[in-house]
Amino acid sequence: MNKKQLEEKIAFSVLTVTMLLVVVPTLLIIGYIIFKGIGTINWEFISAMPRKGMREGGIFPAIVGTIYLVLGTIILALPLGIGSAIYLTEYAKQGKITRLIRLAIMNLAGVPSVVYGLFGLGLFVLFLQIGTSILAGALTLACLILPVVITASEEALKSVPQSYREASLALGATKWQTIQKVVIPHAMPGIITGAILGIGRAAGETAPILLTVAAFFLPRLPKSVFDQAMVLPYHLYIISTQVPNMPQEIQYGTALVLLGLVSIFFMIATVIRIKFKMANRA
Repeated sequence: MNKKQLEEKIAFSVLTVTMLLVVVPTLLIIGYIIFKGIGTINWEFISAMPRKGMREGGIFPAIVGTIYLVLGTIILALPLGIGSAIYLTEYAKQGKITRLIRLAIMNLAGVPSVVYGLFGLGLFVLFLQIGTSILAGALTLACLILPVVITASEEALKSVPQSYREASLALGATKWQTIQKVVIPHAMPGIITGAILGIGRAAGETAPILLTVAAFFLPRLPKSVFDQAMVLPYHLYIISTQVPNMPQEIQYGTALVLLGLVSIFFMIATVIRIKFKMANRA
């Protein structure tokens, strides 16, 4: 075995160990949650209203509130994020200003979520007087995931070969027609990847919704976007830390439902991503 082969083998071993250090604990955590919570999952737990201070009944309002909140966040964040990425990539003059904007976007991606919660409380709840509501929570979470969506969309748009744009323009298409018919379809798998990352973060956040939308105990469904709602991450936090003598089975069952709900959103987005990939190859 020569020196290059030895170096390659060492590098492969290090990468394998690194991968195992990430994957194995994750699988163990998921397996433990499933083991502890699967016995709680039944139709009543999923479809019933909570009773007796959330010690009995189900978590249906929290499931519905989470779905409303995530869908609202997607509806608000994706058009803004994709539109911003298109402008920065296709229209903006590349220079110091655009570099500063990109730097600001990357910095915003690292801001703690509680800061976004305070921002949402100050702007949407108090200043705009929307009140603690699904709309205020969705707007706050949209601000939270926008940097992720913009960055992923930009990279996806940049990955489309420049020759595709030149060929479309040479055939007489306008710049917008080129972007709409050529660039966006080829970049869509990468854009959806950014959306998946954003959905995962939005669905699991507690601090922003704590200040803008979440209700402690609300055994009814929201009637409009201006209503408060129970949300699974906050509900899980409450029953784990604030409700005495709460059975552990309910805590782990709630965590398992949240995990399953996020997985469903991921699967839907992944199927859409695969369809766009297959359409581009056809």
